Amino acid sequence: MMRKLYETKEILFAVLWIVAYCVVMSTIKGEFGYESIWMLIGLIAFTAGIIAFVKMNRLEVKYGLKGFPKDMKRYLFFIPMFVLATGNLWDGFALSYKGKELVFATLSMILVGFVEEMIFRGFLFKAMLGNGKTVPAIIISAVTFGVGHIVNLFAGQASFETAMQIVFAISWGFILTMVYYKSGSLIPCIIAHSMIDTFSLYGRDNELVDWIYIGATIVVAVIYCIYLGKLKENEETAS
Repeated sequence: MMRKLYETKEILFAVLWIVAYCVVMSTIKGEFGYESIWMLIGLIAFTAGIIAFVKMNRLEVKYGLKGFPKDMKRYLFFIPMFVLATGNLWDGFALSYKGKELVFATLSMILVGFVEEMIFRGFLFKAMLGNGKTVPAIIISAVTFGVGHIVNLFAGQASFETAMQIVFAISWGFILTMVYYKSGSLIPCIIAHSMIDTFSLYGRDNELVDWIYIGATIVVAVIYCIYLGKLKENEETAS
């Protein structure tokens, strides 16, 4: 059934994955929190489902899961992305949880990076890119990723905090989408995304530094879009 939907209505296929993920995981987060075993189990289920579908249909190349680009000298633009991904540690170190709760939360955040990159950059972006509309595909993938964080309101998060998270996530959405589009590899995006989420568990909370991080992310997103927009995409991606 999933294969048939994927073949006939690929965009709908991607949207259903996104909706299912947002509804299920926001519900679990609201009830139990990031530090619960239930959060980890839910993410393992989504991860297993995605991997199984990709493996069964031999879609590793299409979704850029075969590894880093071969010519790494050409992709030095990965470096500022990875530097920016450490932003949650700019405040200093402070553990959000302890013991097994920290382990559960850390593993969950690592998996979030994989799942969200696959459904937003892999499934959705690739589906829209298949229609030959590159700019709309980039914009919709980035904005949808950011707006998707509005579900945190239903998990009890404050409205202002959620609004700032959406702006932050949209900026990162553009960075990750452009890097994926130009490099043809989703691996760097998965790593950077997992770093952001995981480091949020280990960083100290400082409002000034948080604002600096948000501002830096917006600036870098603009620079990435301008710079990467002038580069030719990876030949394998273009073909």
